[in-house]
Amino acid sequence: MRNLTAFPDLRVLAVADLDPERAAARAARHGVPRSSTVDELLADPDIGIVVNLTVPAAHVAVSLAAVEAGKHVWVEKPLGLDLRSARDLLDRAAQRGLRVACAPDTLLGAGWQTARRAVDAGRIGEPRTALALFQTPGPESWHPAPEFLFQAGGGPLLDIGPYYLTGLVHLLGPIRRVTATGSRSRDTRVIGSGPRAGVEFAVTVPTTVTALVEFERGGSAQAVFSFDSALSRTGFVEVGGTLGTAVLPDPNHFDGTTALHLFDGVQTLAAQGHAASRGTGVLELARAVRAGEPERASGELAYHVLDAMLAMEESIALGRPVDVGSTVEPPPALPVDWDPTAPTFSRAER
Repeated sequence: MRNLTAFPDLRVLAVADLDPERAAARAARHGVPRSSTVDELLADPDIGIVVNLTVPAAHVAVSLAAVEAGKHVWVEKPLGLDLRSARDLLDRAAQRGLRVACAPDTLLGAGWQTARRAVDAGRIGEPRTALALFQTPGPESWHPAPEFLFQAGGGPLLDIGPYYLTGLVHLLGPIRRVTATGSRSRDTRVIGSGPRAGVEFAVTVPTTVTALVEFERGGSAQAVFSFDSALSRTGFVEVGGTLGTAVLPDPNHFDGTTALHLFDGVQTLAAQGHAASRGTGVLELARAVRAGEPERASGELAYHVLDAMLAMEESIALGRPVDVGSTVEPPPALPVDWDPTAPTFSRAER
C-alpha cells in the first residue's frame, strides 16, 4: 500500500474489507481518501483497477465480481484453484474488454529483469536446463494465521511455486509436461506466534513437492518446493545454456545480482534499472491499459502456471507424467529505463 500510494501514475481511492474497522484503519494509515464495503468499492465509477488480495479460495469469485462491475483486476497468486473457473474469469474479462493480471510482480524488478535481458541476449547461449529450489520449515512459526497456506490453494507448490515457475517460463518458454512426487510430513501443525500461538490446525496438501518440468522448446528443469526442511534454502534458481550457466536472483525479491558462469570465467551483473518493489505489477498493468499494450504479468501467463501446478498435483495423484494443456508466449523484458516513480500520465489521466 505504501508503494501504491507513492507511485505518481496511480491514485488509491478506497480500501475495502469484510471487516469495516480493518479497512478504515488501513485507509487512514496510508492516507487513502475512504474505506468501504466490497460492494461499495465495486460500484464506484472512479475506480478503474481492483487489487484483489483475498485468500486463494476467494480469488476467482472476487475477481469475477470486479470484472462484472467493469473493473480491471490485479489478483494475488495463484489465479484460482481450478482451471475451469480461472478460464471463465479470463474469458469474461476478454468479453468485456478488461484485463486480469496476476502476481508475482517480483519478476518485474531490476534483479530478475537484468538476468532476463542477459539470457535473452544470448550471454549463456541457448537455455537448456534449470534448477529451482525453495525449502524452509514452513510459515506457521511466524505467520499469525497460516491455515490457508496448508489448505487447497496453498502449500509450497501453489504459494511459492508461482514465483519460480513463472520465472522459468520467462526464460525457457511454456511448459509442456510435468512429472511430480509429493509428500506431507505431518497431518497437523501448530501456530508459533501471535495471539493464536499454540493453536493446532490440519494440513490437507503436500508440504514437499519435487518436479521434473519439460518445456515446449525442448529444455527441462528440476524443482523442489518444501515446507518440511530444517535447513532453509530459498531463492535458488540456475539456468544452464550452451555457453554457460546463470545463477539468478531470488524470484521472490525485486533486487539481487546475477552471476554468469562461462567457460572462460565468471561475470557478475549488478541489477540495472529502478529498484522496483511491491505494487509494481499494478502500475505496469495501469500503464499497459493506457498504452493499449499487453501487460507483462498477464492472466494468461498466470493461467499457464496454474495449469502446470495443477498438472503436478495430478501427477502426484496418478504417479505418472501429465501433459500441460495450455500454452503462453513469455512476456518481453522491461526496458532498462522503465521507472515506476516517473509520472507518465497527465494529471487528467490519473
